[in-house]
Amino acid sequence: VQLQASGGGLVQAGDSLRLSCTASGRSFKNSDMGWFRQAPGKGREFIAYSRWSGTSTLYADSVKGRFTISRENAKNTMSLQMNSLKPEDTAVYFCAAARGQIILTQRSNENQYIWWGQGTLVTVSS
Repeated sequence: VQLQASGGGLVQAGDSLRLSCTASGRSFKNSDMGWFRQAPGKGREFIAYSRWSGTSTLYADSVKGRFTISRENAKNTMSLQMNSLKPEDTAVYFCAAARGQIILTQRSNENQYIWWGQGTLVTVSS
């Protein structure tokens, strides 16, 4: 089972970027998935969550209104559209998947996700 995150790069503040996560080795159509990030010198933080069906999402306050998570279960892929990027969004971004459905209160808990991508670096210059 492998998750492959891609789409990172160097952009300027205010720009947009779209990250993709491609899964292989297993269908994730019944698994909740999410995005996390880790800034230099900091711990990994929750960014966005999508229920397996795509009908329920959750965002960290720091990205709410700017980032949008989406998924295409038929293609076993997930995306993160990032708009109005800020220098503080600079981090390595990870996609992750749970075994199934995560209870509501634990959606932002990284321990609920058992499969992780290798991360893609996003750098936002001011």
